[in-house]
Order: sequence, then C-alpha cells, then structure tokens
Amino acid sequence: MDNLIQFDESAIDWKPLPGPDGEPADHISLSFLNVDEKAKIVDILFKFSANEKILMHRHTSNYSTFTVKGELRTYLPDGALKDIRPAGIFKAGTPGEAHTEGGGDEDVVVYFSLRPYSETDPIYEILDENLEVTQAMNFNDLKELNKEYSS
Repeated sequence: MDNLIQFDESAIDWKPLPGPDGEPADHISLSFLNVDEKAKIVDILFKFSANEKILMHRHTSNYSTFTVKGELRTYLPDGALKDIRPAGIFKAGTPGEAHTEGGGDEDVVVYFSLRPYSETDPIYEILDENLEVTQAMNFNDLKELNKEYSS
C-alpha cells in the first residue's frame, strides 16, 4: 500500500464551460482529454463545486461517467436528491430526464465519455426553469471549444 498514487486535481488545466449567455457557467469547470474525430467521441473531465448545483440539463446522447474524486450528486428538477456516486463508481448512461448535478462536501471530479457518434446531434441540452432548451451542445461545439482552449 506504500505505492498508492493520489489524483492531483491541481495538475489539471481547468477551463470554464460557457453557459447559454456565453459567460462561464457557475460551479463547473472542464479539461478536455481527447476529441476523437473519427468516432465522434469526447472524453473530458468535469469538476463540480462542493455543495452546489450546475445548470439544469438533459443528456441527449449516450455517455459514461467515472467519479474520480469526491462524490457526484444528481438532483431531479424539483431539487430532490436522486443519486450519489462516490469516487470509483462507473455508470453508462443513455439520453434521459432533466437533472442537475454537483459535488458533495468537496469538489467532485468526474470523467465523462460523451458519445453522440455524430457531428451535429446534440450531446446535451441546457434547460431553463421551465425545462425549455436554452442551449444545445454537439460534437462540433465541443471540438471548437477544445481548439480554442488548446491555442
């Protein structure tokens, strides 16, 4: 057990996620790991703030997650806690219901593999308080954001 390696989130180059208004969204940052042009898959780390919630959204493509550090909390639109995924938990997901997410008592770092398999089909949709779509994000949008952050 002397050879344990700790995940060091300070070594990650965290960037803001633009919200629907173009300004950085609250309580979330990201770091691109890989953008696979051929398969149309984006691998990304997200960091959600402790005891906060990010924007309401809905996944509109397949994805998988792995909680790297902390615990990922998922909430229903009415604010009720739906799920808690501590570090080490993997989940494969499909398009689904509106929800929000955030960290537990510490910031949470989650690996997402976003799999739209298309350049233009939405990966997720940002929703307003009436669950109406205010922004959709697709593979090309994330590819361009990665290019912007890599320059």
